[in-house]
Amino acid sequence: MAKIKSTPVKTADLKTLDVVIPVYNEQKILEKTINTLHAFLSEAMKEYNWKIIVADNASKDNTLVIAKALSSRFPRVSFIHLDQKGRGRALRRAWSESTADIRTYMDVDLSTALEAFSPLVNALATEYDLATGTRLEKESHTKRSLFREVLSRGYNVLVKLILYTKYSDAQCGFKGITKQAAEELIPQVKDNEWFFDTELLTLSEKQGYKLFEIPVTWVEDPDSRVRIVKTVAQYLRDLLRLRFDLLCGASRRKKPVQAGTHSPDDECGENEEKHKKSGKNQQPMAQERVPEIVEKVARK
Repeated sequence: MAKIKSTPVKTADLKTLDVVIPVYNEQKILEKTINTLHAFLSEAMKEYNWKIIVADNASKDNTLVIAKALSSRFPRVSFIHLDQKGRGRALRRAWSESTADIRTYMDVDLSTALEAFSPLVNALATEYDLATGTRLEKESHTKRSLFREVLSRGYNVLVKLILYTKYSDAQCGFKGITKQAAEELIPQVKDNEWFFDTELLTLSEKQGYKLFEIPVTWVEDPDSRVRIVKTVAQYLRDLLRLRFDLLCGASRRKKPVQAGTHSPDDECGENEEKHKKSGKNQQPMAQERVPEIVEKVARK
């Protein structure tokens, strides 16, 4: 993993670039965001054949209507629609269906300053497998409430304690991945909501992919839709679940398994199946106890 203040602009070998914008009920700001982003990409990313993809997460307002109108106005803007909510679900579909050499995403409110986008993409085009913005380095500049600051830093401390990771910021909505890394990693990610980012970064680090972190300027969106208490409980559950998965071999870099052969990653599932069939009064498996642990934390 590398932390670099800036990357010199180089002629990239990888030319195609997708920029995904996950949205849910964003009719108020979607058009302004796409106009701003389209103008920026037209000027700053001329060496790439770029495209913007609006990924609508089952919006109940006019977000989808606006996305369709924008795709008609701009040839380089398209949209997809999902019937279920979930940022991870939207990224999974958009990145999995993409044929681009580089696949990125950013939050619709453009909380992260776009000046960091070119270095992030150039890192992926030249050397790295994944890239992410970080709000928690000395060179980063953030503007948010004390509550959100403490919550963010506390969560990232938990990530390091439970998952033994080195990256600094798990949840910054400003990331990218190469075609090969996406094809290898995304099928392994189980979460379809906010934890998708943490799981993706953790699996990539554990399996030896090269991660580029760039300090960013980030301003909190006062209209954020994140439900703090519910999200924290989900994060605790998912952190424990991912820790269990890592103990069962998720840290090994995945390779295609031929039919009729045995994969080392099958061992954990087999052990769990034996546990269920034994009929003995044993302690529940770690993954089974996650809801119980979360409930106890919530009561405290």
